[in-house]
Amino acid sequence: MAPFYKHILEFRDLELDAPSAAFKAQWASPTNYAFTILLLLGGDVVGRALAQLAGGRITPVAFSFGWVSYATSAINSAIGEFKLMPPSDTPCTVINTRNGQARGNGSWVLGRFMRDFEYWMGPQVKSKVTELKNTKWQYDKERAQRAGKDPSKIEYPAHSGLVVSFWKFDESRKDQLQKPGRDLLFWSGVVVAILQLGISAIPFGIYGNWGVFLVTASAILLCFLTGCQPQWQREKWACRQIEPEKNRTYILTRGNGAQHAIVVECDGCGLNFEDLCTGFNNLDSPAISTATRLAMVGLGIMWVVLLITSSALTDQSWFLIAVGGIGMLQNMFVAGWSRAPDALGLPLKFITVIGSPKVSAAIMEAERTIPTVGRALVGTFFPGGLFSGEEKELAEIEAEAKNKEQAMKEKIRGEVKSNEI
Repeated sequence: MAPFYKHILEFRDLELDAPSAAFKAQWASPTNYAFTILLLLGGDVVGRALAQLAGGRITPVAFSFGWVSYATSAINSAIGEFKLMPPSDTPCTVINTRNGQARGNGSWVLGRFMRDFEYWMGPQVKSKVTELKNTKWQYDKERAQRAGKDPSKIEYPAHSGLVVSFWKFDESRKDQLQKPGRDLLFWSGVVVAILQLGISAIPFGIYGNWGVFLVTASAILLCFLTGCQPQWQREKWACRQIEPEKNRTYILTRGNGAQHAIVVECDGCGLNFEDLCTGFNNLDSPAISTATRLAMVGLGIMWVVLLITSSALTDQSWFLIAVGGIGMLQNMFVAGWSRAPDALGLPLKFITVIGSPKVSAAIMEAERTIPTVGRALVGTFFPGGLFSGEEKELAEIEAEAKNKEQAMKEKIRGEVKSNEI
């Protein structure tokens, strides 16, 4: 009888080339299952890309692997949650300077407005931030030297004090208010859609396989139909309109300990940021129409039909995968890239910026710049209140502002009387 180890070492009946042959065949021409499985990945990315670009007649979010997954989840959002827009992905606080009332933000627009501030804040604000950081760094090195430590080992600070920047609604660009901007992200979707059609036409022209082109063209049409629903605009800028003559000023900040506080004067703008941050249009009753819900159900069904149809394509699968891969890259680019306020439907222009390594000093300066702004910041940055000396200083600044306002009113009344005489 042969030793047991000889039976273990007998490989005559094993097909060692079978796996490599299967791998080679799959990568040479992927099966239809590969593409259909890929279509179910990345639905959350598609939802964020739509939120970025939606609000107009055309929403150029390219066809990608995640659309079928998104379409099915959008049915649940439309029917069960009565909305299409995702919630804000950046927590921040919106403060009304008239009464100091602070609200947590749930608006996608204001969340991205806050998240992308480092991108669009401009050279003046960047310079002020650098100035405060250098001041703190120098102070830390001097303190380390006095303590007998090596000042060269002190790291450059990532945060210093408080910077308050002041912005105002740009009336010269009023036509851009509450409308999606046509920036690089917008045009990337148009370019990618054309590129996808071109790629899908290659097997049509060379091999006579028109199925890839049909699936691609149908998918792009469904993408554009999903993004053009009027519901997107209603949710994206869901707020009551303020009468233009009523001036409102709001502060946006990430909260206590934040580097930035953004002051926005909405004079003539008509936007109510307090409504916008809470999603006024979806607070008390369903804000989505029956027509939109039916449309989303219909689109979801068509996406499933497209998924089943695409599984029949067994030849030239690489072209479909290339189409979906390019679209996925565009979706990720759109979902994550930073945008300026005018692209978010909030055209603003810069006024001025102040700041100090000491937060209370920055608040005093903000109150001098625009009355009520400093007082409104106290509740967020000093929940326990200011020190008695700081409170007295702030009260004096407020009294001085009131005296100036009263003097201005008396001057105007005097001029009116003199003109009547």
